[in-house]
Amino acid sequence: MIVSTPIERVQDALAPVGADCPIEEIAGLCPDLTWNQVFLAVDYLSRTGQVRVTRDAGRMYRVQPSRSAGTESRALSAGQQ
Repeated sequence: MIVSTPIERVQDALAPVGADCPIEEIAGLCPDLTWNQVFLAVDYLSRTGQVRVTRDAGRMYRVQPSRSAGTESRALSAGQQ
């Protein structure tokens, strides 16, 4: 059985979305993760430049995959775990 890390789960959830989405939606796309796991994964991905986190006019946080984020950076994050 292969167990993916929370970071990989969040990346997989963001891949089909493509555009930015509310962080709450990501949590909904990863029901096997706790809110804290989703938050920490998004934090890590943001700090490593793999996603961009913004806040909209309604003060909701939105997450968008970075244009430069690709399979190379994903492999790097998986290797650091």
